[in-house]
Amino acid sequence: MVAIMLLSSCYPIRRVGLLQEREGLPEYEKGEYEQYHLQKNDELELRVISMNPETALLFQQRSSSYLSTNSSSFTYRIYEDGTIDVPFLSKVHVAGLTLQQAEQKIEEELAEFSEDIMVKLALSTGTFCVIGDAGRGYFPIYKDRLTIYQALALCGGISSSADYGKVKILRRSNEGTKIIEFDIRPNSLVDSEYYYVYPNDVIYFDFSKRRFWAIDSYSGFLSVISSSLSMLVSVWNTFN
Repeated sequence: MVAIMLLSSCYPIRRVGLLQEREGLPEYEKGEYEQYHLQKNDELELRVISMNPETALLFQQRSSSYLSTNSSSFTYRIYEDGTIDVPFLSKVHVAGLTLQQAEQKIEEELAEFSEDIMVKLALSTGTFCVIGDAGRGYFPIYKDRLTIYQALALCGGISSSADYGKVKILRRSNEGTKIIEFDIRPNSLVDSEYYYVYPNDVIYFDFSKRRFWAIDSYSGFLSVISSSLSMLVSVWNTFN
């Protein structure tokens, strides 16, 4: 019984530990963080700020009363052709641009209304999704450069029965969807190309092949053994 208990650990630290430094794990190279590029069907929150009340009034959601800061906020969806409809402007193409580039482009288009006009953009659909053997659901990207570890904290962590060596991310871009696969255990994951989570990412944790035989604790192991012995004794008594 002691020997069986010593061999019953299905999830050793080598299989489920994070930030490991040991042989046998992949070594990932450092990579630079790439700013998110806007895509079709993204929703943008656009805020126009101006010291000129007349200019600010043009972009107010309610013309009867506008904010004391002379600013307003609208939400726009990026169409299939990569453009958005900004009031008083022709369609502005923003797909493929970063938020900062899109802000600058819209400001240049609105310069004819006021010299002091300022545009602020935010991504209102900045979420990621987790499926598989981990916490599941949609979660907000609440900050720039959200890391994979912070994303896991939001979703409740990874199940010990997940396959830590084959984590997949479905990442959409204007060129199509690609599947990124990596091992989440090595320490070299930090600051690599797999380290950051982007809007619209789908993170998938595969189920380990050992899950069927998984025992999460010694109490569970003992309950299985005791139940098996009880059934064996019952059968033995029945036939004798």
